[in-house]
Amino acid sequence: MYAVIQSGGKQYRAREKDVLRLEKLPAEVGDSVQIEQVLLVSDGSAVRVGRPYVEGVTVTARVLQQGRGKKIHGFTYKPKKNQHRRYGHRQSFTEVVIEKINA
Repeated sequence: MYAVIQSGGKQYRAREKDVLRLEKLPAEVGDSVQIEQVLLVSDGSAVRVGRPYVEGVTVTARVLQQGRGKKIHGFTYKPKKNQHRRYGHRQSFTEVVIEKINA
């Protein structure tokens, strides 16, 4: 059984015991999180597709860690104007393990 969930504007395929890195969620390490934005559920024989979400289906996940990703370096410039800028960015994430798909 698997489900396609939406979190932080992105879509993820989730099975039980999968570890996912979602966009930052307001939860502490060890907390349980209910994800109600389920777009699709499949149990192997039947597939249910939501419009936009499947009614009555939630995904339960437990927060493993809060962290920040690898640093990305950027550089912008305007030619012939001697104008340039270097910057770095680290995206925050929440790592969760999928415990149960409540269909």
